[in-house]
Amino acid sequence: MQKNMRFALFGNTYQEHKSAHVAHLLDILRGKGAEICISSEFYDFLRHHTDADLKGLDLFEGNSFTADMALSVGGDGTFLKAASRVGRKEIPILGINTGRLGFLADISPDQMEETFDEIYEGKYRVEPRRVLKLTCSGHVLKGYPYGLNEIAILKRDSSSMITIRAAINGESLNVYQADGLVISTPTGSTGYSLSVGGPILVPQSGTISLTAVAPHSLNVRPIVIRDDWEITLDVESRSHNFLIAIDGRSETCREGVQLTIRRANYHVHIVKRCRHSFFNTLREKMMWGMDNRN
Repeated sequence: MQKNMRFALFGNTYQEHKSAHVAHLLDILRGKGAEICISSEFYDFLRHHTDADLKGLDLFEGNSFTADMALSVGGDGTFLKAASRVGRKEIPILGINTGRLGFLADISPDQMEETFDEIYEGKYRVEPRRVLKLTCSGHVLKGYPYGLNEIAILKRDSSSMITIRAAINGESLNVYQADGLVISTPTGSTGYSLSVGGPILVPQSGTISLTAVAPHSLNVRPIVIRDDWEITLDVESRSHNFLIAIDGRSETCREGVQLTIRRANYHVHIVKRCRHSFFNTLREKMMWGMDNRN
């Protein structure tokens, strides 16, 4: 049995009803004798919007924390933000879902007690997930350049399409005329990429996908490549700028900047219960195998 575990707590800070389970979570952790640290913005949100007992919690700012495990309370968006804060620390992250079933945050509040019993007994899996890194020639990214889900290049300030010249390992792939292009990891393949027609990638497949957003030509189809290949993109836009979105964090970039996307040299580690599987989550989330005619 694991003793004296330290947990770093992150959470959704804009929907009060999603924080209703935090009090129960804190009771479970205190009952285990755990040390708990909490991000300052989540602490402030809980202090103003809930009745949770917050005594004895260690507060931290930014990424200045250490823990045996990080806990994300919210949905998949909250999980992605927590993952960017964990970064290279290699701290495993457990997602507690307080909304609809998620692929990253897949522990429901009513499973918390048995989940932490299993964690303290060492009965859980840690899955390493690949991350993408974006670099820009002649442009300094303001935000965190790593994406667990996807890197999307999108039109901005104009109803006109953008032109994206894509190359793989230096060899020309395609000239996309579209509203954008989504480069997705297997982890992100069930998110934004899926909504624009991208393929579902199994987490252990070692692949990434490129999927156009509303392409001008119907001949354009998603393509799946190895995740150790390098993607370079040159973007042209009538408005002379475009949008870069990394796991939902977006910023504007001027055309003329070459973008390079590579596999990052670290993983994000996701905590899964032993009985949970990717295919089981797929069946539940996508309602595969159900007869919807009734």
